[in-house]
Amino acid sequence: MANLRKLKKQIDYCLEEIVFDCDMAICFQPSKEEQIMQLMQEAVALRNELFSKAMNPAEPHNRSLVRKHYAALRLEIAAAFEGLVEKLSAVNGEK
Repeated sequence: MANLRKLKKQIDYCLEEIVFDCDMAICFQPSKEEQIMQLMQEAVALRNELFSKAMNPAEPHNRSLVRKHYAALRLEIAAAFEGLVEKLSAVNGEK
């Protein structure tokens, strides 16, 4: 089972990458600043939601269920932040 601290660091790392990409997008396309800022706010809300899920497993005393919970959470982290990257790409691709 992964360390909870490492899982939270992974969530923060993904958030930092999204925020950095959004900052760069704002620099290159200032006309889309409002859309990009909404995307950044969505990323922060997602980070808070994922932290809440990480800190509160369903059955904290059942090791098997906790492992399954964190495995599912890792998959959710990857899918959620991948979705945000795709949204940012779509915003950047608009003319």
